[in-house]
Amino acid sequence: MTTPPPSDAVLQWMLETDPALRWQVERDLLDEPSAVWEATRARVASEGMGARLLAHQDADGQWAGGAYFPADFDVDGPEAADGAGQPWTATTWSLNTLREWGLDAAALAGTAAALAANARWEYDDLPYWGGEVDACINGFTLANGAWLGADVSAIARWFAEHQLPDGGWNCEWVEGSVRSSFHSTLNALTGILDWEERTGDDSLRAVRHTAQEYLLRRRMLYRASTGEHVGPWVEYFGYPFRHVYTALTACDYLRRASLHDGVAPDERAADAIGIIRGAQSPDGSWTQQRHYRGRVWFALDVPVGEPSPWLTFHALRVLRWWDEASR
Repeated sequence: MTTPPPSDAVLQWMLETDPALRWQVERDLLDEPSAVWEATRARVASEGMGARLLAHQDADGQWAGGAYFPADFDVDGPEAADGAGQPWTATTWSLNTLREWGLDAAALAGTAAALAANARWEYDDLPYWGGEVDACINGFTLANGAWLGADVSAIARWFAEHQLPDGGWNCEWVEGSVRSSFHSTLNALTGILDWEERTGDDSLRAVRHTAQEYLLRRRMLYRASTGEHVGPWVEYFGYPFRHVYTALTACDYLRRASLHDGVAPDERAADAIGIIRGAQSPDGSWTQQRHYRGRVWFALDVPVGEPSPWLTFHALRVLRWWDEASR
């Protein structure tokens, strides 16, 4: 089974959104010449959502005055207690978004140095580019540091030193967990791959492949202990992706890793691909199925229940990679 190419109407719908998405559609679905999509990508810094998010940067290089949480957020306070969710406005989340949108690092000239001087992790007041104890946070920071030219070699070493015996990582290791987490492992893998791509340093490749195998042994979806589905969250897609493991985010990582490593897709991901394929609506789009609650600077995509151009793009790109390799 394969997924038909997107219709002209679906392509046009995605192209009419924002430069942050448009350039990726041009490059990865339309195969436009590099001059075309690079010109569109250059607009991310000055137009649309990219420019809006850049405008929220503080004078000291941070966003919302904090590394992972806004300066005014109390993890033990009423906002956290009432189920409002993780705020998404602080520095790390803002950098993640801009990096994923393809913003040229030149638009953030001086930010790496400013964060080195001014940003500290909420955990133990550790320096920003040295990372902290959370695998997901360190994965994000490894990728962001490679993008902005910061020295994140200490974080790279951290991943090699803290890989768990079963092959992955778990953000709860500091609480004594010795079993890897799907979420933590995927966020670590994505950060390591981004760092490899940007720096050309392959010293963590064996570490990455071992962690990738942790997921593939479980066919991207199932518990090793019981064979049961790992959790309902794997089938519910929402953009922005944030830190949550889903069949779509996992297969998007596999697509990038496959292309980077020059290897064919692994058939053990077939069930996850089936979930993505099965979520397509009759009109050729994918629906926004969830939002991750918490403060935002502004909405990045459509409300729950509406067709999402971002999810549609990512799903079509993954399925195109899988289907072309299968043929």
